[in-house]
Amino acid sequence: MTQARSSQVSLQDTCYYHLISRCVRRAFLCGVDKYDHKSYEHRRQWMIDRISFLSSIFAIDIAAYAVMSNHYHIVVHVNEAQVQGWSDEDVCQRWCQLYGMHPLVERYLSGVCTTTAEIDKAMEVIEKWRQRLTDISWFMRSLNV
Repeated sequence: MTQARSSQVSLQDTCYYHLISRCVRRAFLCGVDKYDHKSYEHRRQWMIDRISFLSSIFAIDIAAYAVMSNHYHIVVHVNEAQVQGWSDEDVCQRWCQLYGMHPLVERYLSGVCTTTAEIDKAMEVIEKWRQRLTDISWFMRSLNV
């Protein structure tokens, strides 16, 4: 039986992980499909570009990768110290390259939050984003879109 990634990952024990994702139902990620003779080779560069792009956003470094015909492997290094050095604005700017800005955070960044409750909630959202920028599951979710 499969286990949730959160129960398998312990950044206190190691910050390096080998990740695998594969296609299902005889689908092709890249290469030439021997059944319909179509070339999907252009997707290989798409994957490489996407891996590089996500690595520039997340606090996850790529140690190695291999893009195969129906799956890929990535060896990652989760850099928790790096994300702690980012300012709140850096975290928001990185997160919003992939996902939308929360209206309350937008108000906080523009300086129009007037109450402590608004500021506290905005900081809570930013901290959630900071944690997600070191989360392997969020990295893979963003890659497999």
